[in-house]
Amino acid sequence: MNDFSKGSIKKCIVSQAIPLTVAQLVHLLYNVVDRIYIGHLPEVGELALTGVGVTFPISMLIAAFTGLFGNGAIPIFSILRGKRQEDEAEHIMGNAFVLLLLASFVLTVFCYLFRRPILFLFGASEDSYRYANEYLEIFLLGTAFTMLATGMNGFVNAQGFPKVGMVTMILGAALNILLDPLFIYAFKMGVRGAAAATVISQAASAAWVVLFLFGKKPPLRLKKDRFRLKAEYVKEITAMGATSFVMQGSNCLVQVACNNMLQTFGGDLYVGIMTILNSVREVVMLPVSGISSGAQPVLGFNYGAGENGRFKEGVRFITLIEGVYTLLAWLLIMLIPRTMFRIFTVDAETITVGARMLNIYFFGFVFMTFQFSGQITFQALGRKKKAIFFSMLRKVIIVVPLTLLLPHLGLGVLGVFLAEPISNVVGGSLCYLTMYLTEYRKM
Repeated sequence: MNDFSKGSIKKCIVSQAIPLTVAQLVHLLYNVVDRIYIGHLPEVGELALTGVGVTFPISMLIAAFTGLFGNGAIPIFSILRGKRQEDEAEHIMGNAFVLLLLASFVLTVFCYLFRRPILFLFGASEDSYRYANEYLEIFLLGTAFTMLATGMNGFVNAQGFPKVGMVTMILGAALNILLDPLFIYAFKMGVRGAAAATVISQAASAAWVVLFLFGKKPPLRLKKDRFRLKAEYVKEITAMGATSFVMQGSNCLVQVACNNMLQTFGGDLYVGIMTILNSVREVVMLPVSGISSGAQPVLGFNYGAGENGRFKEGVRFITLIEGVYTLLAWLLIMLIPRTMFRIFTVDAETITVGARMLNIYFFGFVFMTFQFSGQITFQALGRKKKAIFFSMLRKVIIVVPLTLLLPHLGLGVLGVFLAEPISNVVGGSLCYLTMYLTEYRKM
């Protein structure tokens, strides 16, 4: 079992972050490759891409519940490891596994039964609904696979096996890349083919991670006698996971608000542009997310072990490298916005309008450094209330009201794209400043 309180904490974070970043990059190919193929479908590509974009809030809702139980358990698991309370840590992991399964069943049934009103609520038009429905009907069949692959993989990484965690993602993504053209074009399944390839790929990833955790290699393993839900564990997990739930759930809420305003003030063209913008954002956010994910178990372990000096050094390190990266990424986006859009579409109007919206949407991207660094520090310390508040501040309190208000103030669709950079600057700055004054300086 890796002891994160020994050796250079920078090396500990990097050794965790690099495989996780690679894994998340490969994992992202599930969705990005789907969108690239769908966007280039002859004649219907633009509308089909818009339809798939309408399903994003449902993916985010699934991710929210994955974060509630998966990300909620991992910080507790890491702290217990640091305290050498291994039996309690295994109980936390076992309860998280059961909670993920139960949540996946409920979500699948609910979203399937009410998919038509949900999709129209999420911004579908009569034209794009057909493609959204075709994709969602099959995609929902893989909800359990998605939640287990993502939610349980964190327990692999938290025990010092980031390369195994990387394989979890690479396995599924590689399979998805191979199956996409086969199902979409060779079998002529179109949007349904993209969804089918994703479900099969996620099933492979889920099988890999679950079999590893049941095996003999990890020091702390999944055991049947740890599956019995206990109220105190469920309460702890959900309380800690509320941060991730709010972050992902607020992403869902933001996307619903964006799609509705864009459909009202711009139509399917702008919903499609937002679909591509989200794809670009997911890609450029990956290194920041990977660094944060790699740092969380390391910081949590050192906090549990009473190594406050190492904890502070880790916080400084992730702030620096995330800041340098987001600045460089921001400059790159400003220079080649049209190139990024051409990856997903050949439509001239979408490229021209979308490039302008991309520059507006990503303005001030560097401030996301402070949001991520502050959030991960609060989570590693177990400061649930602060982590939840700053998750809600940026998305629910700033982005959603601005998204709904600015278009009505004469800005139209431009107001929707302006809400994000405003929230980055205000929310990120306040989050980091509060973390520094209330937690960092007291250590």
